[in-house]
Amino acid sequence: MNCSTQKTIGGCVVARTRIVIPPAIWLAGLTELHRRGGEPHESGAFLLGKSENGKSVVSRWVFYDELDPNAYSTGVCVLYAESFDRLWSLCRKAGLAVIADVHTHPGSPTQSHSDRTNPMVSTAGHTALIIPNFACGPYWRHKLGVYRYEGDHQWTNLSGWRARGLLKTGTFR
Repeated sequence: MNCSTQKTIGGCVVARTRIVIPPAIWLAGLTELHRRGGEPHESGAFLLGKSENGKSVVSRWVFYDELDPNAYSTGVCVLYAESFDRLWSLCRKAGLAVIADVHTHPGSPTQSHSDRTNPMVSTAGHTALIIPNFACGPYWRHKLGVYRYEGDHQWTNLSGWRARGLLKTGTFR
């Protein structure tokens, strides 16, 4: 359930910039996604960081079950208002912003109906990543689901080779 409104998130979201995730942070986060979800259910996280020189640089993952221990109890990722209150508070205290959200799917990284109609952050320009196969590598950028929220439950699909222009997760360009 999405409970993120412009009023509640204030300046805690960065949108429409290139996303840079240092390799060690990227791989550790994906490993943790797989561990938390195993293979019986999805898992997810928010990627936090700062804007630097026109890029959004991720420095931290906050996993959904850190915000709500029951986030995975239905088999899919569900967060309620209290979780977002915790997230925005954490962002303000750490001086970080939400760069993107990420969650796993059992098979392909295509958006489900629930993903399309319930964005985790409903701010135009926000990026949502979907990791296939419950984050059981390999993690090629062009094999991820990459979606930009445009508002009014509309999304732009930036998956496939377009993801390479938006998302940097290693030492390659």
